[in-house]
Amino acid sequence: MQAVATVLPFRVNSYVLDELIDWDAAPNDPIYRLVFPQADMLPQSDVTRIADLIKAGAPRKELNEAANAVRARLNPHPAGQMDLNVPKVDDEPIPGIQHKYQETVLFFPKQGQTCHAYCTYCFRWAQFVGDADLKFASSEIDQLVDYVRSHPEVTSVLFTGGDPMIMGEGVISKYIEPLLEIEHLEAIRIGTKALAYWPQRFVTDPDADDTLRLFEKVVASGKNLAFMAHFSHPNEMRPEIVQEAVRRIRSTGAVIRTQAPLIRTINDDPAVWESMWRTHLRHGMVPYYMFVERDTGPQDYFAVPLAEAYEIFRGAYKNVSGLARTVRGPSMSATPGKVCVDGVTEVAGEKVFALHFIQARDPELVGRPFFAKYDEKAAWLFDLKPALGATHFPWETPPAAAGDGGVDPTRL
Repeated sequence: MQAVATVLPFRVNSYVLDELIDWDAAPNDPIYRLVFPQADMLPQSDVTRIADLIKAGAPRKELNEAANAVRARLNPHPAGQMDLNVPKVDDEPIPGIQHKYQETVLFFPKQGQTCHAYCTYCFRWAQFVGDADLKFASSEIDQLVDYVRSHPEVTSVLFTGGDPMIMGEGVISKYIEPLLEIEHLEAIRIGTKALAYWPQRFVTDPDADDTLRLFEKVVASGKNLAFMAHFSHPNEMRPEIVQEAVRRIRSTGAVIRTQAPLIRTINDDPAVWESMWRTHLRHGMVPYYMFVERDTGPQDYFAVPLAEAYEIFRGAYKNVSGLARTVRGPSMSATPGKVCVDGVTEVAGEKVFALHFIQARDPELVGRPFFAKYDEKAAWLFDLKPALGATHFPWETPPAAAGDGGVDPTRL
């Protein structure tokens, strides 16, 4: 465990330890596996090398060099956040801002680049390992405001991290309040795991009431405040304090939408997702996304193949009411956009995945169906190959030597 935690970030708090983990069931308890590194999350050769260095009392510099060598193979920025999504002014990148989709800007506040506890599967693990070259954040709210003002197509700003709710009200209000004066901005979103990992933030913390007043101010300004709550397992909703936190947030007029990735050994069971969505709906929250584990970090350990992911999603989806069917998935947040697996079917005698773009870097791709060859082992978009004679996917440039004999699956 110590060897893995040398490579991947590890942090846990008293609430998770005391209220969420069933220690009689550990190490198989899902919340335990959610936060505690496991020896088989990384290749055995890497774990053995680092464990041997720890046992030998190797200097910190040598341990860090070994850990960095492993990290370099883990694809820390699957969304290209260090280049593709970063807007520029006078050819200079604006730190801490991503503009991947035309209507949405992501902002990474510098003070929000940690979490109350770390998830072992987190695709943003690179933000937390202490390497300045991998961090992505900004403390310049003026740059964000100026950018959004100058881009009227931007209707939504998403605060993300890390976890923005690690910040106190006095800090987060300095980021949010200036945005309320931008007329074309319709929504402010806050992506957070705080409801699951530290609900005290909204109930008993010293600035809990001030935070809720800030939420009320956002709603009173005419903006939609979307609280994007990350819940990975139904057990995270059991403590009474989290239910009270949900009630208090909803009383401000904010809408709580819930999302999580599908993670092997933690929630890869349709009954778990059905229970989670039913519980969220009962408490007035809106099920929003089931994500596919991204192609980064210990993906080989946590990933669920797309065919299995679809069956898990369908198994839960068919048993909930229409009010819970606001949820979308399984969805891959890949470089070209958010791609949803709609199912497995047969077209012209070929077994295929049917997919579509929920969101796309190129807006013309949104809602556009396409097909990929069925592959029972494929776990990510880039594991797939075009189907039905197509030479490329809709977001790809056609091969220079391609003829015109193939069938364009997007026209079927």
